[in-house]
Amino acid sequence: VLYRIVARALGRFIAGLGSASVRRTLASLNEAAPGTLVAPGAMSARSNQRAETIGAVLRSVTKAGIGTVAVLLVLGEFGINLAPLIAGAGIVGVALGFGAQSLVKDFLSGIFMLLEDQFGVGDIIDCGDASGVVEGVSLRTTRLRDVEGTVWHVPNGEIRRVANKSQQWSRALLDVQVAFDTDLDEATRVIKATADEVWHDEVVGPSVLEEPEVWGVEGFGPTGITIRLVVKTQPADQWKVLRELRLRIKAALGKAGMEFGFQRAPWPGADTPAP
Repeated sequence: VLYRIVARALGRFIAGLGSASVRRTLASLNEAAPGTLVAPGAMSARSNQRAETIGAVLRSVTKAGIGTVAVLLVLGEFGINLAPLIAGAGIVGVALGFGAQSLVKDFLSGIFMLLEDQFGVGDIIDCGDASGVVEGVSLRTTRLRDVEGTVWHVPNGEIRRVANKSQQWSRALLDVQVAFDTDLDEATRVIKATADEVWHDEVVGPSVLEEPEVWGVEGFGPTGITIRLVVKTQPADQWKVLRELRLRIKAALGKAGMEFGFQRAPWPGADTPAP
């Protein structure tokens, strides 16, 4: 009876976390922030996943705790000495702990990942051995799908570090290499103007959060000079913005008569003397 009461209370609490009113409140706070931090759809799936997983943990812990106390109370009513049983249970627990270290490690890592909100469903992450879109997060494993469609199941205890590429905001970073004889001021102006066009574009523009910045000359290479452009974007939209920037900057520099810095490979057989 006690377990049912507690389980029902936990169920209502978890359901309240995923209720429409709570989601609307979180969405309004998200929209009021400087730039959308998380897409509404992703935020809903992310919140539901965390609520369900944490709710399952709380219910399991509650059930185990209440069941253990109930068994001990019943045995005590029958006059059974509980001291040897508790000592034996402690020894069994230690043995199981040593035998299932990796499993316990996975569960503890999963709990901290959920509580700290390191990543969630819909995020694009790199966890070393695998990278891709997070499709599911449980206490034991994290499920990813990479760009080729391969699904990876990564034990949480094996994740040493996580690079989240889609949390709060992203950055499109583009290095444009121009020829050595290029007028750098003019090239910078063309690149900036083209980036501003993308910023104000009706289709791609909503993915850009702030005015694009040209940081200037980034370095010298064997074939040209590198100019760096950075654009702050919506989470996970940096690749879409980069594709559009490459397309338009290529056309704009060509129209301005500027060449990219690249090494022209000789045509196969061009240096071979004619027979």
